Amino acid sequence: MEIRQLRYLVAVVEEAGFTRAAERLHVAQPGVSAQIRRLERELGQPLLDRSGRTVRPTEAGEALLPYARAALAAVDGMRQTADEFTGLLRGRVTVGLFSAAATHDLDVVSVLAGFHEDHPHVEITLTEDVSDRMVTALQHGELDVAVIGLTGEEPPPGVDLRIVVDEPLVAAVPPGDPLAGRASVALAALGERTLISLPRGTGLRAVLDRACAAAGIRPRVGYEAAAPHVLAELAARGLGVAVLPAGSAAEAGDRLRALEIVRPRLRGRIALAWRTDGPSGPAARAFLARMREAMPAPAPAGRVAGAGRATGTGIAG
Repeated sequence: MEIRQLRYLVAVVEEAGFTRAAERLHVAQPGVSAQIRRLERELGQPLLDRSGRTVRPTEAGEALLPYARAALAAVDGMRQTADEFTGLLRGRVTVGLFSAAATHDLDVVSVLAGFHEDHPHVEITLTEDVSDRMVTALQHGELDVAVIGLTGEEPPPGVDLRIVVDEPLVAAVPPGDPLAGRASVALAALGERTLISLPRGTGLRAVLDRACAAAGIRPRVGYEAAAPHVLAELAARGLGVAVLPAGSAAEAGDRLRALEIVRPRLRGRIALAWRTDGPSGPAARAFLARMREAMPAPAPAGRVAGAGRATGTGIAG
């Protein structure tokens, strides 16, 4: 019995097929099939049911899977321990980002590049998604670290956070809009306008939707986009009122006027997130430490400084 045979078996079960397992393992599909058949002959039992459209473990295969996974975990643990003694870091890190995270204010790309340069044997996987799905992936162990937009005051269950951005949300309109001469606008007044917002599942949208629900308002979101600068452009063209982080509105310069949203005031918060029990492997733990060191401290709570001017970092997800 060989370790690679166990690794192939687990991969085929998890991918429900030989072709996808071979792609994941970066080996030829016939080699995967041959090794698993050798394992079955050695054990005297068929481990996989190949009769359907997808490959499933047999009763014997299902019973043996926990032992295969335990053996693979033990081997990986031995390698990681040996690497720690030699100062060599190996393993895999899965990272999640919301759409606007890779900016100069949260320079995640530079952190990724620097970590790869220092630890070239660590495989890094980067995923871009909305915050709700990334929280679920963290909770299920599918992500090690994520940069997310927050939807509430309390951390999601099983997730620890470090807030890195905290800024007001504003209503952004072009100079000719009837609201343009005002410094603030009540949330209720926005219920009468076509709104431009990030899509559902993002932190900013959840903050807006929850505030509207609490106030008994049914917002009319006519346009959605995943990046704040696109929302700003739509508002500048007169297509509606964009709900944005204050900094994103400020980046549009004279093309937009930013009104602080009041009654209630809304804030956009961005956080570095990881599982409460921490990443499972030394590579992921080292990457989390690098991210925590690199992420900026939250700026002091900002207020909109007059129509069309704002403070903040211009990020929300």
